[in-house]
Amino acid sequence: MTGRLIGVGTGPGDPDLLTLKAVRAIAEADVVAWFAKRGNPSNARAIAAAHFRPGQIEEALDYPVTTEIHRHNEDYKARIGGFYADAARLVADHLDAGRDVAVLSEGDPLFYGSYMHLHVRLAPHYPHEVIPGITAMSGCWSAAGLPLVQGDDVLTILPGTLEQAELARRLGDAQGAVIMKLGRNLPKVRAALAEAGRLDGAVYVERGTTDRSVILPLAEKTGDEAPYFSLVLVPGWSDRP
Repeated sequence: MTGRLIGVGTGPGDPDLLTLKAVRAIAEADVVAWFAKRGNPSNARAIAAAHFRPGQIEEALDYPVTTEIHRHNEDYKARIGGFYADAARLVADHLDAGRDVAVLSEGDPLFYGSYMHLHVRLAPHYPHEVIPGITAMSGCWSAAGLPLVQGDDVLTILPGTLEQAELARRLGDAQGAVIMKLGRNLPKVRAALAEAGRLDGAVYVERGTTDRSVILPLAEKTGDEAPYFSLVLVPGWSDRP
């Protein structure tokens, strides 16, 4: 009998937003694994740590590269692809030994989550389950108290890594929008919003739902620095009362 692969969504940051099902899965797993930048603490582990139990095996899956090389560079693709393959083999070794493995994923495991790279490699071969988590965008618009879409509005979700012209084009066609993966992309995102005529009303949220959260109109944010865990909300519902 092999172990079971469990993708566990840990939510956007506030440990109280872990689901009951996620808490049970974390506490019962033989192995708990998580992704992190090498040398940095894992946000997902910090969210879930209160539910670890003595005797569990912990596996830190440290990215060999993050933003040091452009994501379209062939060296980046080779190194990150090899990393995910190695991580899948490590998890598979635990599964083959009959151990249940809970892989923690910030937000939701199947929404821009690194867990997906393990899932597509391992789920066809092992018993598996995915426990959804509250997404960063849901946590952030709730923290901001900002209605995003209503009625026939269409919500567009954009990665800030897109080129400025593509961001502006898609924002021009959107009613409500969420722009994720800010970080060093903030100046480009701000320029695309201005180009699309959507800068007014856009809201910047940094580390939403945590005790370090920052929420303010993007037009009022000074400087071009933003952590990776930040996003921009562009509300629709133009005829709101």
